[in-house]
Amino acid sequence: MKQHNEEFVRKLDLTSVKIRKHIIEMLYRAKSGHPGGSLSAVEAIVALYFHHMNHNPKNPKDPNRDRFVLSKGHAAPTLYAALAECGYFDVKELLLLRQINCMLQGHPVCTHIPGVEASTGSLGHGLSFANGIALAGKLDKKDYRVYVMVGDGETNEGQIWEAAASASHYKLDNLTALIDRNFLQIDGNTEDVLRLESVRDRWSSFGWYVLEVDGHDIEEIIDALLTASEQKNQPTMIILNTVKGKGISFMENNIDFHGVPPNEMEYKLAMKELDTVQKALEATL
Repeated sequence: MKQHNEEFVRKLDLTSVKIRKHIIEMLYRAKSGHPGGSLSAVEAIVALYFHHMNHNPKNPKDPNRDRFVLSKGHAAPTLYAALAECGYFDVKELLLLRQINCMLQGHPVCTHIPGVEASTGSLGHGLSFANGIALAGKLDKKDYRVYVMVGDGETNEGQIWEAAASASHYKLDNLTALIDRNFLQIDGNTEDVLRLESVRDRWSSFGWYVLEVDGHDIEEIIDALLTASEQKNQPTMIILNTVKGKGISFMENNIDFHGVPPNEMEYKLAMKELDTVQKALEATL
């Protein structure tokens, strides 16, 4: 692993805690949503938006910007929180999640939300969309890169594998996919629903360069993203080994919180846990 500035990494960890607090607050107020897969995706999205990607909240349509597509659209709270913390829109908007006529609905809508590149939620579509953006970039001789996050259960969708084959065929080395490998989907363990292992071997066999990291280790994710940007003639898949519900003790690896928001007691417990972690991190800065 490359050496990173320890203070900067701690600040990214602190940002991850803030994002988790936003997620819990949003879902508690909305009384609906998906905490499990939102919490497992936090560190990867923080690494992208607060370190790695070239993007500009003051100019969301910059033609040279890097693009991120959240194919697992039900994890929208994580993306919304990151966009708000980056300055794409007021953080206060987060408190209106899923309300009628609110900008932030249950799944991302690119026509209404600054910084959202694709309307997602119908699982399996995001990788194909990302392929199109990456291919357009090559045809237009642009230097931007495209990132797409898929869920592990989402890869049950056949369209994912059509897109995987296409990305390899067109040598989309400006495309990096990240799979949130938390082993749980709405119906249970992924290996019981429809076996996915070996994830590494599957993507390698489709012609992808594959990396595997701890999906909650900011430094490992940053290193993998940098390595991916250096690959030539093939797309890269980063397997993020994650914990569903990460950061909230009673939600971790608990399928009951796939699509169920916290009640009042659970909300208070979750925020107390996150406050404790936040204060510990702040004390080191």
